[in-house]
Amino acid sequence: MITRIWHGRTAPKHAASYLQFLLHEGTREYLQTPGNLSVKVWQKMDPDCCHFWTVTEWTNIEAIKKFAGEDYNKAKYYPEDEGILLEFEEGVEHCESFVVRE
Repeated sequence: MITRIWHGRTAPKHAASYLQFLLHEGTREYLQTPGNLSVKVWQKMDPDCCHFWTVTEWTNIEAIKKFAGEDYNKAKYYPEDEGILLEFEEGVEHCESFVVRE
């Protein structure tokens, strides 16, 4: 299993609306892509900005490529991100993931 982690930041005044975007339209494409196993949104409010992470789990790199394209290490953005995100980070993180069960 592969975990894909994207990070973005907004001004505090945009945090609530951007969270709603991520919980609905902003993660819809993840959920519709074959090979996606899960989608989580993390949020952390700091005094000067709000951090967001989308943390998605995939069956393999080929599944991620169906979502992100051949250059799957590159972040994917949407028109709604324009004017809301404080910057557009170029890359995302991919980690091999393991489930521990007793």
